[in-house]
Amino acid sequence: MKTHYSIAIIGGGQAGLSLSYCLKEKGLTDHIIFEKNNIAHAWREKRWDSFCLVTPNWQCQLPGFFYQGEDPEGFMNKGEIIKYIENYVQLIKPPIQQGVSVLKLTQNNLDGKFEIHASNGDYTCDQIIIAVGLYHNSKIPTIAQKLPKNILQLHSSEYKNPQSLSEGEVLVVGTGQSGCQIAEDLHLEGKKVHLAVGGAPRSPRRYRGKDVVDWLDKMGYYEISIDEHPQKEQVRTKVNHYVTGRDGGREIDLRHFALQGMCLYGKLQDIEENYLKFYPNLKHNLDQADAVAESIKKSIDKYIENNQILAPIDPPYQPIWQPQQEILDLDLKNSNITSVIWSTGYKSDFSWIDLPLFDGKGYPVHTRGLTNIAGVYFLGLPWLYTWGSGRFSGIARDAQYLADYIFARHKIESPHTVNSLNENILGS
Repeated sequence: MKTHYSIAIIGGGQAGLSLSYCLKEKGLTDHIIFEKNNIAHAWREKRWDSFCLVTPNWQCQLPGFFYQGEDPEGFMNKGEIIKYIENYVQLIKPPIQQGVSVLKLTQNNLDGKFEIHASNGDYTCDQIIIAVGLYHNSKIPTIAQKLPKNILQLHSSEYKNPQSLSEGEVLVVGTGQSGCQIAEDLHLEGKKVHLAVGGAPRSPRRYRGKDVVDWLDKMGYYEISIDEHPQKEQVRTKVNHYVTGRDGGREIDLRHFALQGMCLYGKLQDIEENYLKFYPNLKHNLDQADAVAESIKKSIDKYIENNQILAPIDPPYQPIWQPQQEILDLDLKNSNITSVIWSTGYKSDFSWIDLPLFDGKGYPVHTRGLTNIAGVYFLGLPWLYTWGSGRFSGIARDAQYLADYIFARHKIESPHTVNSLNENILGS
């Protein structure tokens, strides 16, 4: 069994697959991908049944495999996303080992080679790319332990559909993209939903005749690098705007749900003796989410005006519901809440990497994926370089950048081992 490779990629998601394509394109065929699960595992197992993209299909731009379907302005559902990735794998035929976990990554002090201790044996390589993203373990607050034992608790990554829950009402904690979309999914199926509203911003879906993503693309937002962004590295910690691609795409206005009977509260503060305690910040959080959506619209207005673009005028936004009196306490015994879904994010876990690559908070220290250790790279992190770095839309740029760098370094160190660039990569 071959145990040494010029290049190893840890992670067989869209990032690792994209880099494999770019490496092959440069003739760097002596590489391997380690994937601890199966192809498209996260999309298949960690998304609910009605999940769909929140960005239009035309933004699916894996290198060498841009979306070519019949609905570029639509939003692929879960099954279509999985099929898109599977078709990509079938096209590029990556050298991937599925079901293989990397248990430890170290570097040999004598020869400088990287040592990979995997579930199926030990390997070495000259250069290594860590393409496992940032969302590894479900994050659930410790106050979850205070809930009665008879209440079903799920992280958002475990939720599948309303039918999988117990009879009774549901509390959803958190209003990022997952929380809002899951609350909507439950609400549309007739479940009584209680929603603890956090500070996540929202986005319009369509404005002045176009999807907002179309406008932002024309405005160059997706080209802005993290070095050019006004918030710099702080943008990496920001919560994504909530919006949905469901049923052809629409914005999510929680006020609309409230009018239809969904119960909204401020952020969950604590659980005391069967009482849920909420912060008195529901109005503030709703107003702030609206303010962000309106600021996006104003930036589009300015772009339209500056470029003298003819576009229809949309009426100004008017809040259709306001909390008359915020509920700060909810009696669990009388509420009939039988399920709680924690949409509270993820924690990263790089404990298997025995290399000095991280800052005091455990975040990888890198410049556009390049680390302080020669031959070690990161790929697929949110805002690694641009907004699209962890998405279908921007991974090609990052993968190509790293492939160019890896190729240059490989050529200097091993000038006679690089395959001809004229070789047919897909047949190699």
